[in-house]
Amino acid sequence: MAGGSSGASLEYTPTWALATVCLFFIFISIILEYIIHLLSHWLKRSRKTALNDALEKLKSELMLLGFMSLLLAVTQERISKMCVPNGAGNIMLPCRKMPEAIDDSCPSGKVALMSQDGIHQLHIFIFVLAVMQIVYTVLTLALGRAKMRRWEAWEKETQTTEYQVANDPNRFRFTRQTTFGRRHLTSCTETSIQLWIKCFFRQFIHSVAKVDYLTLRHGFISAHLSSRLNNFNFKNYIQRSLDEDFKAVVGISPLMWFLVVLLMLLDVYRWNVYFWVSCIPLLIVLVLGTKLELIVASMALQTKDQNNVIIGTPLVRPNDRYFWFGHPGFVLTLIHYTLFVNAFEFAFFIWVTIQFGFNSCYHENTAIIITRIVLAVSVQVICSYITLPLYALVTQMGSNFKSKVLEEQMANIIRQWHADVRERRKKQQLFLQSPRTSLSAEWSPRRVSATEFSSFPSPTSVPSDSIRKGKILEEEDEIVIEEAAGSSTRPSRPVIVELSRVRRE
Repeated sequence: MAGGSSGASLEYTPTWALATVCLFFIFISIILEYIIHLLSHWLKRSRKTALNDALEKLKSELMLLGFMSLLLAVTQERISKMCVPNGAGNIMLPCRKMPEAIDDSCPSGKVALMSQDGIHQLHIFIFVLAVMQIVYTVLTLALGRAKMRRWEAWEKETQTTEYQVANDPNRFRFTRQTTFGRRHLTSCTETSIQLWIKCFFRQFIHSVAKVDYLTLRHGFISAHLSSRLNNFNFKNYIQRSLDEDFKAVVGISPLMWFLVVLLMLLDVYRWNVYFWVSCIPLLIVLVLGTKLELIVASMALQTKDQNNVIIGTPLVRPNDRYFWFGHPGFVLTLIHYTLFVNAFEFAFFIWVTIQFGFNSCYHENTAIIITRIVLAVSVQVICSYITLPLYALVTQMGSNFKSKVLEEQMANIIRQWHADVRERRKKQQLFLQSPRTSLSAEWSPRRVSATEFSSFPSPTSVPSDSIRKGKILEEEDEIVIEEAAGSSTRPSRPVIVELSRVRRE
């Protein structure tokens, strides 16, 4: 470019330099695209459908980011030539106005709408914000799932004899004498204010107790499946549901982009808007944690109101009325907003530090900057280790369940059962094909107990309501699941179907 541009244009740039720079960016782009492709292939092979869908959404977000970057690059010079009156250019400034050189690109009494350097800095900020949103969301999900690892031991405990004896369906107990009752019905339940205060502090100490997990698991299975399906892996269902929710929070919605514009508009010198904005995520996660604890306590109070004496395990009844506006998904919306605002705080701090340094006017008040960083870190810890595990467990207590997730899990159970049946048949065939002398010795009445003749296991009962949309077709060595189109959730109905016993050969 001629005139006021600094450095040589492409007309006077060595071709080797141009080719080297192009090769570098093309090589980096191909490597990133190949990594995303490998990750997608691994997720498909591992049957992690929800995470693969989240990856596809992430790719669309990157495409949107690239399109915004292209528009800024193409229109950068044109925008810098737009002029506005001096009065409009000197109001609502983020920093104190400093004397500057005369702008030759605009006539007298006017200033440029935005300089080319400003557009380039905005370009970098949008990129940092998008990256921080993705990194922050993935980090929160990873830390939350790490906190939920101990649930796997609780899930395995439900298959032990000790658990079955402790939860004998013929055992009569007072509601307050149960472990669940002693945790929630002992004190501070007389008024709503006392209950809210109790739940507020409880979220910081054993936010998800073992008895809460086991009781809510029993309530979910009884309401949506069948009490006879005791081998249902509730922890895997929660994890897959969380993967489905990850798709909703990994991206930046149009409403979130509008929020970015609003925050940038209100970033006026001495208004300290970002300080007050940084307090909102902390307030939201604390209220959310209290509300989720309150839902569990409310279900415990409902069991006491229904019966003072219970048989077996305390039975909680999932219902949407426990949640705000009767919609459990509203909790996910608040979590999405919290994660985005916190990511915005981190992205803005990193961008200002890189672009302008620590001595920038944005860092003029050191106390406010430190407070914002502490608040952002606190929200990260609370949201990952308290709010997210509570959300993953308690939101399963809605009136509906995620049928897509349940269908996938039931299909896996059936595949595993079918594989066990094939393995048993192979062993039986090998046994029958063994030499006759060995066969007669093995089947001698003096050496074989009567129970060994009926040792072949019967198939596990599975719910038919959760796989109503699929037809199970057994073709030799595999089960084919044919899914039909439909909604992702449906009202629960406890239905159970017994699979036919395998005919002994």
